[in-house]
Amino acid sequence: VQLQASGGGLVQAGGSLRVSCAASGSIFSLLAMDWYRQAPGKQRELVAGISTGGSTTNYADSVKGRFTISRDNAKKTVYLQMDNLKPEDTGIYYCAARLLGRNEYDFWGQGTQVTVSS
Repeated sequence: VQLQASGGGLVQAGGSLRVSCAASGSIFSLLAMDWYRQAPGKQRELVAGISTGGSTTNYADSVKGRFTISRDNAKKTVYLQMDNLKPEDTGIYYCAARLLGRNEYDFWGQGTQVTVSS
C-alpha cells in the first residue's frame, strides 16, 4: 500500500482547505486512517482519526469543531476538511494507516504542507 497526500497550500487565517490521502492496493477498507501534523521545531501530533468503515472519528482538542475527517472507501481516499484555520495549524500533514486490530502504523504518506498566514 502506498499513501499519497495532496491538497496542501497557503491560506489566510479563517480560511478553509481540504487535504486528501489516496491509497493504492486493495485493502483500504481494512485500514484505520489517521492524520498527523508536524510544525517546525515540534513533535508530530495526532490530529484526527477515522475507523475502517467511517462510523467512528476522533479529533485532537485543538481542532475539534473546525476539522472534519471522512473517507470514501470506493475511492480509497481519506479527507481532512479544515475550516476556520489558524496560524498554529501550519505544518506538514501526514496520513497514516493501521490494519484493523493493530496498534502500530503500517503505512505512512509523504506529507503535504499547509501554511496559514495571519
